[in-house]
Amino acid sequence: MGPKDLAQVLSNLKSENNENVIVGFGENDDGAVVRTSGEKLLVQTVDFFTPIVDDPYTFGQIAAANALSDIYAMGATPTFALNIFGFPIKDLPKEVAAQILKGGSDKANEAGIPILGGHSVDDKEPKYGMVVNGEVHENMLIRNSGSMAGDSLVLTKPIGTGIVSTATKKEHIQNELEKTAIESMKTLNKDAAKIMQKFKVNAATDITGFGLLGHLIEMCKSSGVSAKLDFKNIPFFPGVEQLANEGFVPSGSRRNHDHASGYCRYSDHITASQRLMLSDSQTSGGLLISIPEKEAEGYLNTFNSKSEIKAHIIGKVTSKSSELVKIY
Repeated sequence: MGPKDLAQVLSNLKSENNENVIVGFGENDDGAVVRTSGEKLLVQTVDFFTPIVDDPYTFGQIAAANALSDIYAMGATPTFALNIFGFPIKDLPKEVAAQILKGGSDKANEAGIPILGGHSVDDKEPKYGMVVNGEVHENMLIRNSGSMAGDSLVLTKPIGTGIVSTATKKEHIQNELEKTAIESMKTLNKDAAKIMQKFKVNAATDITGFGLLGHLIEMCKSSGVSAKLDFKNIPFFPGVEQLANEGFVPSGSRRNHDHASGYCRYSDHITASQRLMLSDSQTSGGLLISIPEKEAEGYLNTFNSKSEIKAHIIGKVTSKSSELVKIY
């Protein structure tokens, strides 16, 4: 569901005030946060979706990495997960179901957490994801609302999984590009989050369904700031622009673009395809980190020395202006 549609659906929902609720759905943050005792906070999130790859085991891995990402984005440590699973048990072999769950289990093991149960339904199409619980000390919680003018914006993974997945479904893609995108989607944001705790990070979010611009707009709104992005510094998977030029842009990414355009100003040299790429709906994307300029290079060097997927400084946070995001 796109950001505009979701906002309309949620507009009439009200939540009872509770002094223990630190972050609820009204804040548009990555997870719910509740005080449990003393200075310890419980962080919870949920995410599931239909397959974006053919291999069931790989699908399970990606879905689990995607669900865990919100916990990492808030600076929390995951503690355990519950499965959410829909499967056409009469139409597909049980081994397919087992492989999906095995992929999720192995990724949870990589994250260092157990899966303690879950819920399954007989469904027309496979769906898989997780409820993930985490914990964080209140002084270490990172929200999407603390971004400050002068911060650098760091992105830890390339953009383009929505476009790549669409081209893959239509069998119009090179195997090497598909493999590169899959490896990125399978990669946990665990190290990116762990390194955040070593620096003075003001805000963070993970780039998923609303695309880079959609999640940056949420960060700017919540923080009362604006941002400038340098298009040439934004990492995209190789070949994504050509695929976008050929029309392999999912409908969700187009809806994201329509929504984002009301908040953005693009330089004239940014093409129509490039604008769509900036709103491409991501699965298990990277972290977008708002960090003081003097800290940014240190974070970048530390992360890039440990990760095969390289982080980039893609822009700056500015004082609030009429356009929330300017792309040049």
